[in-house]
Amino acid sequence: MGVFQEFLKRKNVEISAKRYGIDALGAMAQGLFASLLIGTILDTLGKQLGLDALVTAGSYASSMCGPAMAVAIGYALQAPPLVLFSLITVGWSANALGSVTLDGGKGAGGPLAVLFIAIIAAELGKLVSKQTRVDILVTPLVTILVGVGLSAWWAPAIGTAAAAVGDFVRWATVLQPFWMGILVSVVIGMALTLPISSAAICAAIGLTGLAGGAAVAGCCANMVGFAVMSFRENSWGGLVSQGIGTSMLQMGNIVKNPRIWIPPILTSAITGPLATCLFHLEMNDPSGGVASGMGTCGLVGQIGVWSGWVNDVATGAKSAITAFDWAGLLLICFVLPAALCWGIGMACRKAGWIKEGDLTLR
Repeated sequence: MGVFQEFLKRKNVEISAKRYGIDALGAMAQGLFASLLIGTILDTLGKQLGLDALVTAGSYASSMCGPAMAVAIGYALQAPPLVLFSLITVGWSANALGSVTLDGGKGAGGPLAVLFIAIIAAELGKLVSKQTRVDILVTPLVTILVGVGLSAWWAPAIGTAAAAVGDFVRWATVLQPFWMGILVSVVIGMALTLPISSAAICAAIGLTGLAGGAAVAGCCANMVGFAVMSFRENSWGGLVSQGIGTSMLQMGNIVKNPRIWIPPILTSAITGPLATCLFHLEMNDPSGGVASGMGTCGLVGQIGVWSGWVNDVATGAKSAITAFDWAGLLLICFVLPAALCWGIGMACRKAGWIKEGDLTLR
């Protein structure tokens, strides 16, 4: 066993929750962002502005989401060049075979299939890398054959399971918008702040519709909430870095004092059902849910909601984008998270649960 462990260490194969559940998952979300999400934004802008070049560029970018995710995962796993380049084929096959559409779904499951299969293909590719004199043949062959084989074997089942979970969450949210609004908003909002990828989770199960709107609410509650609540400690730099960057910056402070998370969590529990029950905020972004887990990061969540509106109007699912729609978006994403989290945060400070310096970014 010691010899095998030494071999794994030499090959930089680290079997751990951090390597696969944080590093690989987070990288996958970046691959999604750089392909499918950017492609959707370009496509929407191109159609609204009448610029065919943007539509074409968006189509090309979106079609590369599978390879982009797989290469991003390989990069996070520190795969050598031949393995990394071979993952392009693996990502394409896993995403194509894993994208399953059930009731109301939009090709959910592809990202989840890519995550599992690309990890296995990359790690096996690393194990054989530079072990033979014909490495230029052996490493790509092993990586691609393992990846494509697993795609054919596992990806459809993974896609079906992910699509079923997404359909259930969407169905439950429509059936019980109040309680599911709270649950989805709180869970996805917390996932965004934790060192995992809420965007990848939302994309994996295709979290769209009312459930997607609740997810946006939860993410915004954490990002805008922490940004405003910690303004006295972090000033404008903290406001920007957390408000349109990521609330994950507070993770170290949360570990030291978990009670600083109370205001954003309570805020998400309030804005979530308001999004589902009052404003009927939906995320119908054609990208299939990745924007649901982005919050205000680069305003991607808001652009995703708008893209969904445009798409719904084009397909006839929505007659027009109204002033009420815009009011709901602004209130749920910016105004209410700022006001509620600040107020709850002040109450926590007065109660002694949050002390001066607890929210300082270091």
